Amino acid sequence: MRIHVVSDVHGRVDALARAADGADALVCLGDLILFIDYADHAQGIFAELFGQQNADHFIALRTQKRFDDARRFSQEMWGSLDGEAWPHIERAVRRQYAQLFQAMPAPAYLTYGNVDLPRMWGDYLRDGHRVLDGEVVELGGLRFGFVGGGLRTEYRTPNELDDEVYAAKVAAVGAVDVLCCHIPPAVPDLLYDTVARRLERGSEAVLELIHETQPRYVLFGHVHQPLARRMRVGRTECVNVGHFRASGTPYVLMV
Repeated sequence: MRIHVVSDVHGRVDALARAADGADALVCLGDLILFIDYADHAQGIFAELFGQQNADHFIALRTQKRFDDARRFSQEMWGSLDGEAWPHIERAVRRQYAQLFQAMPAPAYLTYGNVDLPRMWGDYLRDGHRVLDGEVVELGGLRFGFVGGGLRTEYRTPNELDDEVYAAKVAAVGAVDVLCCHIPPAVPDLLYDTVARRLERGSEAVLELIHETQPRYVLFGHVHQPLARRMRVGRTECVNVGHFRASGTPYVLMV
C-alpha cells in the first residue's frame, strides 16, 4: 500500500489537489489554513485584512521575539475593523477551508494542526475524509495512531492544548505501528527551525511512547525548516514529512 503524507498545507490548494496522485490514501497532519506567511508577507489572513505593510511589521516583531509588542500591535489592528474581530476572521478561515476541503483527495485520513479550528472542519468534510484525534485506524495491515493539535506557546495559535490534555490523547492511542502527529517528539534536533532560529515545542508524551512501544515510524510536521528531518530513536524512525506549502510534494510511505 502506498500512502502519501502531508503536513503544514497552509493554503496550498493547487498542490493539495494532486497530493494523492498514485497513492492508495492520503494522510494529512494538519495546519491547513494560512494566517501569516513568513516567506511571502503579502499572503495569509493577516495581510488580507490589514495589508502587507502591517503584516511586515507584525512578522518583524514576532521574529524578534517581541511577543508583548506583537500582541499589542495585533490588538490595535483587530480594533481597527468594523465591529468585532471574530466575524472577519471566521469569514476568511471559512473561505480557505471551503477551497482546501474541496481540493482534498479521498480517501484521506486527517488530524488537526495547531493553527486549525477543529470545530469548523465538520462543515467541509466530504465522503472519504476521516478525521482522527487520539484514535487508531488500520491501513495496509498496520495500526496508525493519530494525535492532533499543538502545545501551548507564546504564539498563542488557535489549537494549542495543555500538556496533560495532549498526553491523554497520546495514551489513548497506545502501541501502534505508525504514529501520526502534527508536532514532533521532544528531541531538540527535530524541533530547531534553522531559518526562524528557534526551538519549537515538541511532545514529551510522544517521546515517552516511542521509548515504551517503539513504533516503526513517527510522522509529523510543524517545524518548517528543521535541523534534522529524520532521526532514529531506538528502533523508531522519526520523520518530518516536510513543509507542504513550500514543497508541494508529499512524503511517500510504503506499507
